[in-house]
Amino acid sequence: MQTSSDRHEYPAHWEADVVLRDGGTARIRPITVDDADRLVSFYEQVSDESKYYRFFAPYPRLSAKDVHRFTHHDFVDRVGLAATIGGEFIATVRYDRIGPDGVPASAPADEAEVAFLVQDAHQGRGVASALLEHIAAVARERGIRRFAAEVLPANNKMIKVFTDAGYTQKRSFEDGVVRLEFDLEPTDRSLAVQYAREQRAEGRSVQRLLMPGSVAVVGTGRTPGGVGRSVLANLRGAGFTGRLHAVNRSLPEGQKEIDGVPAHRSVRDIDGPVDLAVVAVPAEHVPQVVEECGRHGVQGLVVLSAGYAEGGPEGRERQRELVRHARAYGMRIIGPNAFGIINTSAQVRLNASLAPEMPRPGRIGLFSQSGAIGIALLSRLHRRGGGVTGVTGVSTFVSAGNRADVSGNDVLQYWYDDPDTDVALMYLESIGNPRKFTRLARRTAAAKPLVVVQGAGSAPQGHAVRATRLPHATVSALLRQAGVIRVETITELVDTGLLLARQPLPGGARVAILGNSESLGLLTYDACLSEGLRPLPPLDLTTAASPADFHGALARALADDACDAVVVTAIPAVGEGSAGDGELAEALRTAAERAPGKPVLVVHVELGGLAEALSAAASTAPQAGSTTSGAAVRPHPLRPLDRLATKTTDEVPAPQNCSRLIPAYPAAERAVRALSEVVRYAQWRRDAAEPGRVPAYEDIDEKGAAALIHGLLARGQGLTLGTEETCELLGTYGVRVHRALSAPAPDDAVRAARDLGYPVALKATAPHLRHRADLGGVRLDLADEEQLRRAYAELTELFGTPEELRPVVQRMAPRGVDTVVRAVIDPAAGAVLSFGLAGAASQLLGDMAHRLVPVTDREATSLVRSIRTAPLLFGWRGSTPVDTPALEELLLRVSRLVDDHPEVVAVTLEPVVVAPRGLSVLGASVRLAPPPARDDLGPRTLPAY
Repeated sequence: MQTSSDRHEYPAHWEADVVLRDGGTARIRPITVDDADRLVSFYEQVSDESKYYRFFAPYPRLSAKDVHRFTHHDFVDRVGLAATIGGEFIATVRYDRIGPDGVPASAPADEAEVAFLVQDAHQGRGVASALLEHIAAVARERGIRRFAAEVLPANNKMIKVFTDAGYTQKRSFEDGVVRLEFDLEPTDRSLAVQYAREQRAEGRSVQRLLMPGSVAVVGTGRTPGGVGRSVLANLRGAGFTGRLHAVNRSLPEGQKEIDGVPAHRSVRDIDGPVDLAVVAVPAEHVPQVVEECGRHGVQGLVVLSAGYAEGGPEGRERQRELVRHARAYGMRIIGPNAFGIINTSAQVRLNASLAPEMPRPGRIGLFSQSGAIGIALLSRLHRRGGGVTGVTGVSTFVSAGNRADVSGNDVLQYWYDDPDTDVALMYLESIGNPRKFTRLARRTAAAKPLVVVQGAGSAPQGHAVRATRLPHATVSALLRQAGVIRVETITELVDTGLLLARQPLPGGARVAILGNSESLGLLTYDACLSEGLRPLPPLDLTTAASPADFHGALARALADDACDAVVVTAIPAVGEGSAGDGELAEALRTAAERAPGKPVLVVHVELGGLAEALSAAASTAPQAGSTTSGAAVRPHPLRPLDRLATKTTDEVPAPQNCSRLIPAYPAAERAVRALSEVVRYAQWRRDAAEPGRVPAYEDIDEKGAAALIHGLLARGQGLTLGTEETCELLGTYGVRVHRALSAPAPDDAVRAARDLGYPVALKATAPHLRHRADLGGVRLDLADEEQLRRAYAELTELFGTPEELRPVVQRMAPRGVDTVVRAVIDPAAGAVLSFGLAGAASQLLGDMAHRLVPVTDREATSLVRSIRTAPLLFGWRGSTPVDTPALEELLLRVSRLVDDHPEVVAVTLEPVVVAPRGLSVLGASVRLAPPPARDDLGPRTLPAY
């Protein structure tokens, strides 16, 4: 505890868990007076050279005065942070506020000296970089804007920590010392450095779990059956290439093996390192296992045990303690209540899961929060991979259970660099950190496809994360903006994933259709139209078509510059045998090889032989009848390919001609739906290559808006602005709102009309009538005083007194299409800009489009065109097209406002009447509040517990 002389209470919110460069974790926390012994012990383990670099002179031990100084802080002008593992210090950092003369000072001085010391055994792990991020965030919170550091020229490691951080800095050399000064305000470069370090560290932490050199199964039963014994059998059956250990604390004295695997009573009895522990013991025994694993240096845990957050408040607290306990020793956790993890790489062959069979090796990565969904995904891929659409397998599989620690974000970080994964498939019951997920998804999707089924679940139980207030549909739209292929079911997930894993991305939406069934071709044609594709007229080859006919037709379609993809439809001909299936598959494969840049799909009806033949025609799996010389007997096209009993996949050389696989689907709708998702993704990839820019409008007064916002917020924590204040603030960003003058009486309405000029509109602004012309609460085109007074009388007669109606008078705007523009700051997802047509389209049908702020010019253009009712803006049924460039400019200006000033937490412009020339903002509201904290701008941290 701090003494009474300390100026601030212990800042618990500075505590954080971080992932280090090598994938391990450490805890960062403030140093207190209770840490004297830890500090002395830490210093004793630092080399003389490191001490010299820290103090510029030999300094073998800390004096009592030093210990007092380094453990007593006021948490304002003097702050010390420590990185700990297992409760012991591995590194420290401190700052001392100084004045212009370099001596200790207090606020308003905004500069501080900073110094680090890292234990030699932990140098090179990125500890100092993580501490710098956190001490800089603390300093900014305490009003410090600049750090200064003095470093010996030979201390290259520490100089590199400062120079690589990405802050704006100055360097000087005086009296044999390098002096570095740098501003603490985050820059684009410092954020880029932080995100790159985050990706490497989190990706490495997952890699350590998926590529262990040794595994211990804790809770292996002494008799067959049970979770632990099953996992041990699955690891052995998969051919795990590392060292395997069984652990059971009830093991009889003298028993040394279980199923031929070395057995131990405790992890600490194992001779040698253990990289991964699979925990399958009752929840009440897990803390002891975690303690033993931590003391033995285990790098990560897969906790299969249940009885945690899924069971209620007591379980949630047990889960929090589990995570805190594991992180204290630098371990990451998959689970609890997990199904397990799989890595099919020949280097590992890891099946640390409850899946009894190892999936076929392949290029698809799978992530599922739910064990049941994970089973379903593995089952469907196995079934499809072996008999319907060819041999396409899995690279890695993670079922995270309660995802108390390792989440989908971490796995995305790993897949981004994983050379064995080409396509990522994810089932997410919820997205705990939408802002981070969309950032990672955008980067991943630019390199490899990411397909997601998103449930409507809540945030993970036990996590201290902000919940999003955005509707499910809005979150889905934002995911699509980030390049995510968003599908509704796991069937669509597998359908789309198989197409992406096997075929190239199409260059457009033009689809050729050919086959031996006219009706199936027409069904495919209609499905393409429904999905927004541009199908060419189907080519009917008739039921008498031979494999040569299919080959020729497919080759011609692929050679046609007016075609971007081909769907082949096939039904069995009377008397057709299995040999015909094989010949047809070979004909399609050889034709597809001639145009490697265009995708080909097959729709088949009750034609398993063709699907399997397509698989065999391009399979890289070992084939029945292989010989040591490489010769192979042609497989029967009706049978799935069987693995050789005598050879494993990595022992069989790949065939000389590794042709791409042609996916086959049992229904036209499924094939076309998958193709449409891939077409949209391909277009996103092309657009992402040129994302556009955020325009800089010369008439925007950013400083004036900031001053106005500051003055308004001085009145209170949050407020909805009045009409005049709203118009003034929006005006600083070039958004002009038509004046609406209050008319509490008929004479007031007449005076307002004279001021504004006829024709005018009379509107009731009461909440139940606002923007409701359909209820009669709005009267338009009132050309003179007589019409105005008559309209006023009708409104009050129909709807009540002026006090109830709150009538206003507004000058008529040019006729056009009524639209609505909104922006809102969501605490989890960030700032979101939304657009739609005013009235029933947006309110009843939910026809709104959404983009994350800041919006670029290209995104504004796509936003306007994304709603289903967009044709009304572009001359639908002979109407006059409206001024969409003016509308796009308005969207960009509103985006700039909320991006530049996060205190603007909500903006609504309704209606915005877009005319053939220009637009009119007839109604506006703005809400101000202190901005929510930006997690993405702070230092790297793991989710808090």
